[in-house]
Amino acid sequence: MILTLTPNPSLDRALQVDRLAVGEVNRADASWVHPGGKGINVSRVLMAHGVPTLAVLPAGGADGARLVELLGEQGVPALPVAVAGDTRTNLTLVEAGGTTTKVNEPGPALTDDEVDAVLRVVEEQLALRPAALVSAGSLPLGASECFFVQVAGLATRYGVPFALDTSGLPLTRAVRSGGLTLVKPNDEELAELVGRELVTVGDVVEAAREVIDAGTRAVLVSLGAHGALLVAEQHSWWAGGAPLVPLSTVGAGDSTLAGFIAGDGSAADRLRRAVAFGRAAVLLPGTAVPGPHQIDLDAVRVVEEPDHRTALKEL
Repeated sequence: MILTLTPNPSLDRALQVDRLAVGEVNRADASWVHPGGKGINVSRVLMAHGVPTLAVLPAGGADGARLVELLGEQGVPALPVAVAGDTRTNLTLVEAGGTTTKVNEPGPALTDDEVDAVLRVVEEQLALRPAALVSAGSLPLGASECFFVQVAGLATRYGVPFALDTSGLPLTRAVRSGGLTLVKPNDEELAELVGRELVTVGDVVEAAREVIDAGTRAVLVSLGAHGALLVAEQHSWWAGGAPLVPLSTVGAGDSTLAGFIAGDGSAADRLRRAVAFGRAAVLLPGTAVPGPHQIDLDAVRVVEEPDHRTALKEL
């Protein structure tokens, strides 16, 4: 079983418009409502592929209740932690050409007791020795910037592999503290982490190795339309495929992470699966997640030790 933790979940509403006209009245062609939050998305993808999972999340108010209800309807086991504040609602506007505009609410402010309650539930589940823990997304107001450092400490205490997908200062704190099995930034988040622009494959590999030197085993870097790079201490791999016309890019990175942890295999096999999951996700509306019949492993090419001189935009 793979345990996921989403500290700042959301009820995700998506509207599809032909073209977004800022400052004017826009009429939607279609709409969707999905349970949201990066860790929750990982659990949704895993369940769609028959991988046992349990989603831990704080939930409050009517939207929190609706979020938990939607997870139940989708067959995703969840362990909500009651909080006083209302769970946030995020809005996604998707244009016909695939351009996506997101408006995310900040979410409720958790009290110290509520943060402790979330950590306590996570520790209780870690004591049962799940196959892995994935924590992903932003932190709610009230949670310390070192929240993921605390989570990593719990995972280490119980010997559970820990994958983290976040950004900004919480990512910096966690990476510097070490104890992470996998970190999954995109190239912009990794550039912010190391404090310099990343232009080539070599730039990304060098930056990822700095993360590894601080105490992380591997770094999976999403490159958007240009695929993904997996960097370990001694080796690196790139995977990608032919260009796609995206329907929605929301949640594609979460599907990529889910694909990587969804099964065993060599590093190259897991990277191929990760990119195939991400490619399938961008062809779906809103934050819908891909099922097994939508995954095309043959469309993904994997290159071991890619040329460090290659510009990312040329991949």
